[in-house]
Order: sequence, then C-alpha cells, then structure tokens
Amino acid sequence: MLVVCPFPFGVAAGQRLKFEQYYCDWRAAGWDVAIAPYMDMALWNVLYERGHFAAKLWGVLRGYLRRIGDLARLGRFDLVYCHMSMTPLGTSLFERLLRARSHRLLFDVEDNVILDGARAVNDHPNPLLRYLRGTGKARYLIRTADHVVSSSPALNERCLAINQRRKCSYVSSSVDTDRFVPANSYSNERPIVIGWTGTFSSRVYLDLLRPVFRALARRRDFRLRVIGNFDYDLPGVDLEVIRWTAEREVEDLQGIDIGVYPLTIDEWVTGKSGLKAIQYMAFGLPCVATDVGTTPDIIRHGENGLLVRTEEEWMAALEQLIDQPGLRRRLGEQARADAVARYSIKAVAADYRRALASAMEAE
Repeated sequence: MLVVCPFPFGVAAGQRLKFEQYYCDWRAAGWDVAIAPYMDMALWNVLYERGHFAAKLWGVLRGYLRRIGDLARLGRFDLVYCHMSMTPLGTSLFERLLRARSHRLLFDVEDNVILDGARAVNDHPNPLLRYLRGTGKARYLIRTADHVVSSSPALNERCLAINQRRKCSYVSSSVDTDRFVPANSYSNERPIVIGWTGTFSSRVYLDLLRPVFRALARRRDFRLRVIGNFDYDLPGVDLEVIRWTAEREVEDLQGIDIGVYPLTIDEWVTGKSGLKAIQYMAFGLPCVATDVGTTPDIIRHGENGLLVRTEEEWMAALEQLIDQPGLRRRLGEQARADAVARYSIKAVAADYRRALASAMEAE
C-alpha cells in the first residue's frame, strides 16, 4: 500500500489522529505500508509563519517533483490510499493520473470540500487561489475511487451519491486512549482552565468565542489555554498560548479543566469529524460544543458534555461548569468511558480494515 497524503508523518492532526495511527495495525494484517507526503518538514516548519516566501515557493516545487516521482511508481502497489488530494493546487490532472495508474484506490476525504461554495475555496481573498483550490479534485476522486472513507455521516451521504460504485463508509476520528489519559482532580482550589486546541486554519472558530470569553472574564476567575501553531491575543482575558509539540501534547491537554469546541452553524461544518470533542473526552474533560453537524452524535447533552448554540448558552454552560466541580466530574467520567468504547484505536480499527478490504474487492 502507498499512502499519498499532504503532510509529513506525525505533525497534522487530520492525519495523526486518523489513519496514521493504524499503520501498525495494517502491517499486522499483512500490508507493506509506504508513505508519500507532498510536503516535507522544511516546508511544514514555515507553512504557517509570516514571510518565508522563497522557502515556501521552493517547498511547493519540491512537492510537485516528489509527486512526479510518485506517479512513476504507483503501478508497484496493490492499493493506493489517498488523503484529500495528490497535489494542493491546480486542476485535477495529477488526480486523474493517480487514478489511471492505481490498481485499487481508496480516497479519504474530510470536511465538506465538495460543496459548491466551500469555505476553504470561496473565502480565500486571492481570486487566483480561489480558482486553484477548486472542488474538482475531491469530486473526481470521490466519483472514481474503489472505496471512499469520509469524516462524518453527512459527508458520507454526499459521497454515496457521487461514487460510481456506491462504496463509501464513515470512519470516525480516534485517539490512543492508552496515551490520552485523564489527570484532572475536578477541583476548584485553583482558577479553572478553559482550553482549546487547533491549528491556524481552525482559528476562525476560536474567534467566535472572543466576546464570550471577555464577558466571562468579568464574571468568573479562569484562564484560557490556547494550544496551536499560531500566536493569539485576547485583551481582558487571562490567556496562555502554547505552541503544540508532540512531546508536550498530553501534558498540555491534561492541564485543562473544560474543553471548548465552537463551530459555525452552517453546512460546511457538517463534514467535520468532531475530533476536538473526542480529544477532550479521552482526557475525561467536560466539553462544551456547538450543537451542529457530527457533534450531537458524539456529545449527549447533560450526559457526557454540553451542547449550545447562542452566546448566552455558551456563557451559561461555562459558568455552570466553572461553579460545579461535581458536574465536571460526572460529565468528564462519562466522556472518558464513551471515548474508550467508541473512539479509541481499538474501537475504530475494524472500520479501517473493512474499508481496505472493500477497496480491494473486484468489480
């Protein structure tokens, strides 16, 4: 199997907490797994930094050169597992060559990138990049793949309507619950830490809560911990910004008391997997999340977390959790049990194996 993916191994949550966790399981099942990222670490290290134009341009060119080499060796693999796209920009030419040269192709898609008017495309300020990041790549791969793995039930329904073989399956994001373990005392002996983790691309969702956090800071004593790959400021709020690292990931998340998962209420987010909520749950943390998309499938309001929609509901939920350590414990302990039962590597491994087997079936 050749895994064709955008990012280097172990750095991007969309890969790290999805299929990358299963390489050992696939190898144990008899697969010889090779990995072909578009991006190298040199480009990843400057991708979200300001400037570095020459380094970014050279990194993009290196990626295209690697992809040309990958096309030349596709025929040696029984199965190609492609995540998101063959190349990040341009037409679907590389994806068409990928399909033509692959004996069997499994396509892994996340977010509603096939929507006409997808946010990642139409919200970009550069009109040239709006064209270059069109939805044609994903649509072509969904239509022609031997099997499609999707990130949410809603997205899976859309893929089923497009795929020629009608062979699509929803496979949840998952976490290593032997590594992501609770360490919270559910105590109010120190200021409560409200936490959010994500990347530059998801910062727009964190920004939704700026007025909520400012208002909450005038009424309750708490610290906001932002774990990501970007700088952040929020005047009037006790803010701690931590750069994500693999080495400190567990420790940094264990230092949170309440996890927040804000989303916009629109069709785009119905393709999201709910990964942030699952991460918080694995650590035994109560999660407050926007009631939209896949989130209500993961969080049962009042049982293993809280679901909200308005700023007033966000305020009420966060105040309730800050004030009531017993409620945090009850929700957090149930969240941990659900994470182990439904979203652990052991729970999800069989879903990936079934998808691989389906992709290998003859027409």
